[in-house]
Amino acid sequence: MTRAIVTGVDGSPESLAAAEWAAREAALRALPLRIVHAWIWQDRDAPIVQDREAQGRSAHAVLREAETRVATAYPDTQVTAELVPDTAVAALLSEAERANMLVLGSRGHGAIAGFLLGSYGQQIIAASACPVVSVRAPERDSGATQGAEVVVGQQGDREDSDHVLRFAFEAAAARGATLRAVRAWSLPPVFAYSPGSMRLADEAGGLEPFERQALEQAVKPWREKHPDVTVIPHVELGSAGQVLLSAATRAQLLVLGRRVRRSPVGGRIGSAAHAALHHAPCPVAVVPHP
Repeated sequence: MTRAIVTGVDGSPESLAAAEWAAREAALRALPLRIVHAWIWQDRDAPIVQDREAQGRSAHAVLREAETRVATAYPDTQVTAELVPDTAVAALLSEAERANMLVLGSRGHGAIAGFLLGSYGQQIIAASACPVVSVRAPERDSGATQGAEVVVGQQGDREDSDHVLRFAFEAAAARGATLRAVRAWSLPPVFAYSPGSMRLADEAGGLEPFERQALEQAVKPWREKHPDVTVIPHVELGSAGQVLLSAATRAQLLVLGRRVRRSPVGGRIGSAAHAALHHAPCPVAVVPHP
């Protein structure tokens, strides 16, 4: 069964921007688009008028607005829309179990960092079974323009980044874009220096050549699967968050990974993904991997 691209809407400009991005991505990848709006009637002990039918009509209107907008712009894309009787987090995480990717709206970047992803965005990104793309609403006074690159962060061994590189290569291929593969590295602490621990770096000709070699080994099988995608290797000394944000200044899309960990306090998105989601000027895709 073909997995759809799923987007959640709530009537906000951010969610409509996410729906439009998701529709464009569905058209590029020839995939169906599914739009969902989570709504549950909850009777509360509050001195306000509570009209279940009126709230239901409002919820359906939110869904129709998004569906009409994307169906008009992308008439060849299969679009379905559904009102889901559940909370936003539960509904979207359930959708993620069978989606190709999940697309969410983000409020952009600014001083109030804790609210940039909305009330539930970070929870969903940290627990989603599929890649989650965070999309900011366009800024009227922004002079930034999208470039022709997809930027992907690579770290660890080849096996550590296969899921992330697959997503990034597919995104670049769908767009006809160049892929900038970024590997950030830092000097090891003093206690890590030893003949044994530094042997591989010495054999590669030094620390930076070793990092370049590791990046090339990770990218090689995906180059072969996508020979039409031009790849720019980018190895830079610095923290992953800083290096990725600098590389993605004019990118169409920034792709990075999130290691799936079972924890009693919930999932984590990692420091590099956290920095990118709050400060990158372009949509950010966070891909779960083992």
